[in-house]
Amino acid sequence: MGKISGLLSLMLFFSCQSSSEGEVIMNSVNNKWNRKGEQKFSLEISDPQNPKDILFVVRNNNEYPYSNIRFIVNFTDIQSRKKQTDTMNYILAKPNGEWLGTGFGDTKETLFQYKLNYRFPAKGKYEIGLTQAMRNDNLPGIEDIGVKIETAKP
Repeated sequence: MGKISGLLSLMLFFSCQSSSEGEVIMNSVNNKWNRKGEQKFSLEISDPQNPKDILFVVRNNNEYPYSNIRFIVNFTDIQSRKKQTDTMNYILAKPNGEWLGTGFGDTKETLFQYKLNYRFPAKGKYEIGLTQAMRNDNLPGIEDIGVKIETAKP
């Protein structure tokens, strides 16, 4: 069963990487996200004149013990070294325990809004760092964490 789950995760990973809607960057946390393990995502923005939607992608399985997930987000403009820190709370399951994400089998993928219609201040490099804020030393049931950037729709 583990091989099938791994194969499905790999297929989902590559299908997201080739998405025509926007770029997706995924990091695997191997079903145990350490609270000190910041997941970093490097972004290269070439057209700051077009507003962007920044979304987080969470892939969880049935081992995840909560209905929500909290992130500490560090959003850094590498050129100016300006850093913005946010604490975000997202809902992963309905009150009856049913997962809100999409997918088949034990793994569900959910997209969460971080910044909508965001205008990057300049062309260049940016970094987003995500740390889980669920107070577990090793948070079970989270397989992958990602960031998706897409041009905002008018």
